[in-house]
Amino acid sequence: MKHIQFALFLSLFTSLISCKQEQLENKGFQVSPTTEDTEQENDNGLNGDSLKFDTQPSEVLLTGIARVRLASIYKVNVKKSDGQTFIGSNNYHYAYNDVGDYEIDDWNYHLIPGMEAVYGYNFVNVAHFNFADGQQKHFFEEPVLIRTLYYPSFQLDSLAGAPVVRNYFMVSVYDQDTNNDHFINLRDLRRFYLIDSNGENKTAIVPEDYSIFKSEYDPQNDKLFVFARHDSNSNGQIDISEPISIFWVDLKDPGLRGKMFE
Repeated sequence: MKHIQFALFLSLFTSLISCKQEQLENKGFQVSPTTEDTEQENDNGLNGDSLKFDTQPSEVLLTGIARVRLASIYKVNVKKSDGQTFIGSNNYHYAYNDVGDYEIDDWNYHLIPGMEAVYGYNFVNVAHFNFADGQQKHFFEEPVLIRTLYYPSFQLDSLAGAPVVRNYFMVSVYDQDTNNDHFINLRDLRRFYLIDSNGENKTAIVPEDYSIFKSEYDPQNDKLFVFARHDSNSNGQIDISEPISIFWVDLKDPGLRGKMFE
């Protein structure tokens, strides 16, 4: 009963936050025009420096990799009403239902056992710091629009009675103005990447001409199913009539992955 009450509270609270969050996230941010046109000086107010905006860290994320800590980086926004600045804040995805064998499994309400999932308004990069060598790096060379960051959970989860240890990151992201409307936002193709524990070797889990829109977790096989639409007409955005494929990733060894439906 305690778990059910907690789950209902989280569901209601997150729904209210998500509604407001969705209104903000739809805006995205401006990017440079894909072509230069000297006759149109204004060009919707965009210029070649439009990706060079101010950013600020929001929070240190404690990962399950003791030597690694992350910082979520947000775009600095300006309120039109009074000119005051603000940044987004981290929100977390939770599993609202108990899953698995209650006697031996404990996911600590994480969306995926062993992984925490964070999102926020104009979440544009992730800073990776390694205490072993004192090096800092960023997941992306330029600002992107991060939809969800998955990272090894600080709390140790269990699955099938065994501890779950992850040593990699996953991120779903809008990282390119694929539809050439001079914005990076939710209308572009959404990519999904795997990044190693050192914050390097970014690998596409789903091909770039697909756009992911949801995922499902299989606890019996510890696999993640990723649903994506294929941009079959190559217009850089997803149309509801475009075909859906399902990709899979083995979370025990994310180098093992493939397609199970097309």
